[in-house]
Amino acid sequence: MTPTLAAVLAFLVLQFAVGIVISRRIKNEADYLIAGRKLSMLLATFSIFATWFGAETMVGSSGSAYREGLTPASAEPFGYGLCLIGMGLIFAIPLWRRELTTLADLYRQRYSVLVERVAAVILIPGSILWSAAQIRAFGHVLATSASALEVNTAIAIGAGLVVGYTMFGGLLADAVTDLMQGIVLAIGLVVLLVATIGLLGGFDQAVSAVTTSGKIRLTTGHSVSLLDTIEAWAIPVLGSLVTTEMVGRIIATRTPEIARRASIVAGCLYISIGLIPVFVGIVGADLVTSVDDSEQLMAVVARRALPTLGYAVFAGSLTSAILSTVNSTLLIASGLMSHNLLIPTLGITSERMKVLLARAGVALFGVIAYVLAIRSQGVFALVEQASAFGSTGALVTITFGLFTRFGGPRTALTTLTLGLLSYLTASYAGVPHAFLLSLAVSLVSYVIGGMLERLLTHARRTSAA
Repeated sequence: MTPTLAAVLAFLVLQFAVGIVISRRIKNEADYLIAGRKLSMLLATFSIFATWFGAETMVGSSGSAYREGLTPASAEPFGYGLCLIGMGLIFAIPLWRRELTTLADLYRQRYSVLVERVAAVILIPGSILWSAAQIRAFGHVLATSASALEVNTAIAIGAGLVVGYTMFGGLLADAVTDLMQGIVLAIGLVVLLVATIGLLGGFDQAVSAVTTSGKIRLTTGHSVSLLDTIEAWAIPVLGSLVTTEMVGRIIATRTPEIARRASIVAGCLYISIGLIPVFVGIVGADLVTSVDDSEQLMAVVARRALPTLGYAVFAGSLTSAILSTVNSTLLIASGLMSHNLLIPTLGITSERMKVLLARAGVALFGVIAYVLAIRSQGVFALVEQASAFGSTGALVTITFGLFTRFGGPRTALTTLTLGLLSYLTASYAGVPHAFLLSLAVSLVSYVIGGMLERLLTHARRTSAA
């Protein structure tokens, strides 16, 4: 066993210990799924930051910058950072005041039980896809830390450890470990940044390496259209604006002001720390001759730039980024299934049984995420699918539902269904800009549906009079 692998495993054991200790405080479903609505500013900020700062930021964005450079079409880390800030400025307080347990509860309050259940079914796959991305990245970490391991074997080990850890402590344990993980993550990346600059010969040489790399371009080139650029930004900014993971943190905070401020601060922190992997990707050609898989660039550079202890810190930071995201996504997906589908359908009233169902859901979705992880084309591809899957219909129905009385159950149901079907059809058929097309379909569907419902309501009232 290498020192780095030992450090990663020790970090995992610490996470398990925290989860087990905090699990003793879980008395009911609300404690497990939304931490009893007690998250402080510190816990909420780092929980949002650590949850959002996943494998796609550390592994995917550095690999993308290494392959393609930084152009106006490069949305990471700016897109997801703006998404967090947008959540704080627009949605955080209205969502908090709804006193939700899951995002699907909003659909029951505003539309109907049927819409709630359809929304839950549509929202679950996105969380599973996001979990799969993190599990795949975790496999890369373990494979790099122990060269005798194949990537798929490492992914299997990573999936088992992460799923087991997630089942214990619920959101409160997740938030506490997110604080630890966020600190380790920031330290690890700053250490790597300093070491990388040193490897390049100093600050001036690092600046020179960036400017002469030819990978920072103000234009996207003839092969990338304006719609391509808009699509690249729309997926992280709009596709992730009201995701279940984000809403889960918002509604778990102690006050609406904490919900708003924590999201904004987390967004700013995300952009600041997220620029470090992009920097490593841009100067990667000056540090390594080649890599078999661009998604392993960060680990390869860290191995060269850092001593054994430093690389252990880096591996711990990457593990932190992955664990914090997997915890959240599996927990949220399980909450949607148990709270919005199984419990009301089966008429379960026992709080112990509710928590047990939620934990079983974590295990089930963990297995599914593992299968997706080993069959995917890469981390970044999984994250894009997670951000876009069913999100356009959700964005439109949530926005209208929160801020207006326009549109009813039929309109919401039609919009959710058409938003999902249009995205899946366009993606399968290879239609360009599938997300923007799906967003347009969802918006038009809701507006037309809302107008028809108003006309029908007016006609019924006139007839009754």
